[in-house]
Amino acid sequence: MTNIESFTNYLRYERQYSVHTISSYVKDIDQYAQYLITHLELTDMSLATHLHVRSWVVYLMNNGYAPKSVNRKLSSIKTYYKYQKKIGELLINPAAKINGPKLSKRLPTVVRKDDIDRGLAALEEQDTFEAKRDLMLINLLYQTGIRRSELINLKDTDVNVSRKSIKVLGKGNKERLIPISIDLSNMIERYISLRNAEFDNCDHYLLVTDRGKKMYPKFVYGKVKRWLSGVSTVEKRSPHILRHSFATHLADNGAELNAIKELLGHASLAATQIYTHNSIERLKDVYSKAHPRAAKKR
Repeated sequence: MTNIESFTNYLRYERQYSVHTISSYVKDIDQYAQYLITHLELTDMSLATHLHVRSWVVYLMNNGYAPKSVNRKLSSIKTYYKYQKKIGELLINPAAKINGPKLSKRLPTVVRKDDIDRGLAALEEQDTFEAKRDLMLINLLYQTGIRRSELINLKDTDVNVSRKSIKVLGKGNKERLIPISIDLSNMIERYISLRNAEFDNCDHYLLVTDRGKKMYPKFVYGKVKRWLSGVSTVEKRSPHILRHSFATHLADNGAELNAIKELLGHASLAATQIYTHNSIERLKDVYSKAHPRAAKKR
């Protein structure tokens, strides 16, 4: 069977997957291959049948892997076998009809608007570069809904002050334009001036570390976690929570689902529909508190 390098080149150049995503695929495939060797004495993945793949899925579940992780790993194997079939190495994809475990429908964690406003107001009172940068970081995540990786790679040239928009390079190298408010646009201009006065060369990356270097994932995560710890009681405190909050607050205020989908850069509407559930829960709460018949005990 074609080696893994051919597959990774396919993911990189044809599917245009990120380095992080490709790395995850390779790890999943290696784990699967090791399982076949260790538990089933099968040294060639091309000889695996649907029974072997199903056995691996059961093994993962029995060893404590969450349904979401199992489904992601199974997706990696399906893609790998699909590629082998595409280039003529296989006649049948043994993983094609294997179903992963069902995922429980959990509503995304959201930070209340009042808590966000209070936390941003506290940052605004601080006058250091780090505080102004953190204020910019939080505002961009919450006001645009961009992903952490998209935030890290934003450059000065991606901001169009006159048109009040930012250009974002999302998953699959797909570009999208996100509108920004006048206030955020002005904040970005002030921040850039402050950053340029603080550091001589930032390689034109919009947001930088305390030393003027390009941000990295752990740095952004730490900043958001620390900020959220001071403003909210939510257990999850990652940058993605601000993306959830952005989308949910839009839905709560009547934004169309298709518009939210475009702003988030989702490939399909299915990924965006989770935010309608949050809105429905809010409406149920309003109804139960406000309607005279709903409030009556039965």
